[in-house]
Amino acid sequence: MAGLTAAALAAVAFLAYQASAVAPPPAELAATPRSPQAAPSATATGTPEEPRKDPVALPAKSGQGERVVYGLADRRVWLVDERGRVTHTFSVMPSTVSPPPGTYAVTSRSGSVRGSDGVQIEHVVRFATVQDVSIGFSAAVDGSTPSPDPSRKTGGIRMKRADGDALWQFAVIGEKVVVVP
Repeated sequence: MAGLTAAALAAVAFLAYQASAVAPPPAELAATPRSPQAAPSATATGTPEEPRKDPVALPAKSGQGERVVYGLADRRVWLVDERGRVTHTFSVMPSTVSPPPGTYAVTSRSGSVRGSDGVQIEHVVRFATVQDVSIGFSAAVDGSTPSPDPSRKTGGIRMKRADGDALWQFAVIGEKVVVVP
């Protein structure tokens, strides 16, 4: 009987050893999500695709401290407070001339003017000049955000009026503007 017990214990110990070799350590168990998650899809080459990032998340390499962040590819602006927290984010319609990625400062502001496209705009916040075109954020008084005419050089990055109000309150002369790809 003792021989059978010893053999059974040896078998259980061997199986436990094999199971522990493929199981994650306890620290990984604690970090494992409890709900099931879909596996990344595979591309035609069989390699997994990267999970799609949150389109409204602040870009990782967008600087520190209080700033306006303009994501060229995301077509989005983030207003970030001194602690690095996003206080407001919104989508924008880019102009035909875009600033290269980098750090700028607000150089001028206008309450209400006519844009280079002939549209009446408000809350203009300028921060760069590219190819003799002034680049800045603005909102059309009529609330429109159409695509710019690609045959014209324009620098107005358009947003909705409510977003223009938020940017106007936030981006005073000298405020940092970080443009990311």
